[in-house]
Amino acid sequence: MTTRRQALAGLLTLPLAPSLIPAGTGLAPEGKLIAAARSQIGVTRHYDPAYVRLSYPGGDVAADRGVCTDVIVRAYRAAFDFDFQKAVHEDMARAFSAYPANWGLSHPDRNIDHRRVPNLEAWLARQGAELPADDWQAGDLFTGRLIQNNLPHIAVMSPRRSVWSGDRLLIHNIGRGTEESDWMSGFKDLRRFRFFPDV
Repeated sequence: MTTRRQALAGLLTLPLAPSLIPAGTGLAPEGKLIAAARSQIGVTRHYDPAYVRLSYPGGDVAADRGVCTDVIVRAYRAAFDFDFQKAVHEDMARAFSAYPANWGLSHPDRNIDHRRVPNLEAWLARQGAELPADDWQAGDLFTGRLIQNNLPHIAVMSPRRSVWSGDRLLIHNIGRGTEESDWMSGFKDLRRFRFFPDV
């Protein structure tokens, strides 16, 4: 259940208009990632976890919908021309046992593997991208488990902070489409990743 503080903070952190700055021009890597994530605000308006058969590489669900991982996948494609679908699939094909066995699969599934938070966590950790979960910086990837139901979540860390909590805002889709909002206090088991591909 959303707390009163989260509800009030949400009113003060309404989604921003899509960025007018092209994601790939003249920005530091974290700025490119943030601009690419923010550009989804107002475009991706629905949370939809449905399994969908995707093209490969570069497959995506309809732009108006998706889950938290789709924000990340789309942002990295726009900012760096980096494809998590391909990267995760290729690594899982090489080292399937290094990934969580949460779904009872015996082989990779390029339609869904990159859309699962535990798989992104495993891939990022295998790249040496995990940092201590403190001193959060804009452009970090935030992962955690919702306190209320233990569901995994991933988001891009914003440069903006909540006027209520002082926490950095998250750019993510937590059920209402892509937004920039105050949710850090709603999670446990936090992990921090920082990944800017050299592509």
